[in-house]
Amino acid sequence: MGTPDARVGAVDQRVVVVGGGIAGLVAARELAAAGRTVLLLEGSPTVGGKLRRGEVAGITLDVGAEAIVNRRPEGVALARELGIGLVRPSAATSRIWTRGALRPLPRTLMGAPLDLAQLADSGVLGDEGLRAARREPELAATTLTEAETDLSVGDLVDRRYGPEVTDRLVEPLLGGVYAGRAREISVRAAIPSLLDLAERGSITAQAGGVPPSAAGSIFTGIPGGMWRLPVELGRALVATGRVEIRTGAMATGLRRTADGFEVTVRTAGDERLETADEVVLATPAAPTARLLATVAPAASGELARVEYASTAVVTFAFHADDPGVRAALDVGASGFLVPPVDGRRIKAATFSFAKWDWVRAGGATPEGDLLVLRTSVGRIGEEETLQVPDEELVAASLADLAEATGLSAEPVDARVQRWGGGLPQYAVGHLDRVARIRAGVAAVPGLAVCGAAYDGVGIPAVIASAQRAAAELVAGSCAGDTGDSPEG
Repeated sequence: MGTPDARVGAVDQRVVVVGGGIAGLVAARELAAAGRTVLLLEGSPTVGGKLRRGEVAGITLDVGAEAIVNRRPEGVALARELGIGLVRPSAATSRIWTRGALRPLPRTLMGAPLDLAQLADSGVLGDEGLRAARREPELAATTLTEAETDLSVGDLVDRRYGPEVTDRLVEPLLGGVYAGRAREISVRAAIPSLLDLAERGSITAQAGGVPPSAAGSIFTGIPGGMWRLPVELGRALVATGRVEIRTGAMATGLRRTADGFEVTVRTAGDERLETADEVVLATPAAPTARLLATVAPAASGELARVEYASTAVVTFAFHADDPGVRAALDVGASGFLVPPVDGRRIKAATFSFAKWDWVRAGGATPEGDLLVLRTSVGRIGEEETLQVPDEELVAASLADLAEATGLSAEPVDARVQRWGGGLPQYAVGHLDRVARIRAGVAAVPGLAVCGAAYDGVGIPAVIASAQRAAAELVAGSCAGDTGDSPEG
């Protein structure tokens, strides 16, 4: 990123960006750098979306996403450009709580086993499931039928390893990313490399070509919390003088005009129209669909079909010197995953005090050290699990933690953060749907969309989506000035 450089066609262009999550903030940054004046609208009181801070026992930490996947460069690059320090997890090993025990996680590609010896030693599978998995090297390359342009992750893994691998390994790993179901999530959208391997032959036979998946090499965090990323980005945007951030401002309507667009904006006790030459919608699929209903109806219809999963994060603080705490949580891991087949309420637990040094340091108090951990609850189709009081989610999480680890202490404090409709589901055929959405949006000059609903739910993928949207607007404006088609 450089300084603003008013490019051809960008002078005096006014852009309204709807949505103040990381996608909207990055889109605003890119457009300001291209010479636009940007108004960013965010309906909630703060920017950041799913990157949000909270407090438990006086410790400030993340109650949403807590790390960046660093195999893609966009997230790490943005943090560095903003002058934000980065840290690696101090504990990187995860376990799986299944078949009555906390078991080591064997080497996999998002749950698809890459080392059959590790798989056998882990005890994750029963005898029948292990026999099925061991047949994978003998199978011919996977070939899709003419009717199959895509298939689910679970269908592919079922074919090659058997259903128990899907149930006990793939489900908990995909559940942590999408809060979805393996037999409903598109393999082309979620794990295209897995299908690429299967179409060439045995997945396990090609394991040597798959990059190591130790968590420490994949994830990067920010001291103090990931919530700092949107906060610092927002400050940097305002400092450019080209971006106005207006929180508590909900975009409720979008209309095409002869000169551009009109956006209806509702604030507390007020409603007004904002005009724009260009508009970026960086909102989840449902509100984006509503805003596009008359402007790009075909794209709106496709977006309305994207389902979202609701989840909750329950964060606890315990006295470190409580005899029911230290032994239970000294498992040499950063947490554990839970397959839905085992019928537990939680889907994962993260031992934040062990995973992040800055969390452990934040728990050091004159009255004694506090250990912070958190659980995650909720998958697609499990809305009733979340439709209970906070106290019930806390109690259910504590019960599962006690059974998994032997934890027998009462927390000093607990906090529940609910994420209603927080994670888009990449159903089979998702990539084709996204192509249709983008085609419908591209037919409207000066309009772009971005966010987690399109190309990936992780922070780097969302950043890339925003950068693409901004680049499309800039390219379209330049093409218009040279007499070319806005789509060219």
